[in-house]
Amino acid sequence: MKIGELAKRSGLSAHTIRYYERIGLLPYADRDRSSQRDYDAAILIWIAFLRRLKATGMPIREMLLYAELRSRGPATEPERRVLLEQHRNRVGEHLADLQANLLVLDAKISGYAGAEKRTDHHDTGTPGDGRKPAGKRPAGAR
Repeated sequence: MKIGELAKRSGLSAHTIRYYERIGLLPYADRDRSSQRDYDAAILIWIAFLRRLKATGMPIREMLLYAELRSRGPATEPERRVLLEQHRNRVGEHLADLQANLLVLDAKISGYAGAEKRTDHHDTGTPGDGRKPAGKRPAGAR
């Protein structure tokens, strides 16, 4: 498959595919008789995995390490597993942080939902919040 077709099917731009190839995330493509890149459809599985790693925040240097280990074959499976386990732990921690943040947002939203029932508006800074306007204090009240 030519680079344009790979771009369309993978969701990556042709520029990104060339970049990934140049830095080592993708193996160099075979070339046809006119020297155009000719990719095997199996590369789509690898690209989908790379996109997952990127979406979960794996740094590109770790993606490169994983790709390099993968290129060396089955003997590197234990190292790849450790790399993925470490990344999974970071993703789990990030997910826990996001869940905690979501709870805070839910609580704040719930507070606004009940705002119509309250007379005390701490976030809105509306008039009548207990402060006197500047310049209206009695003389000597400082």
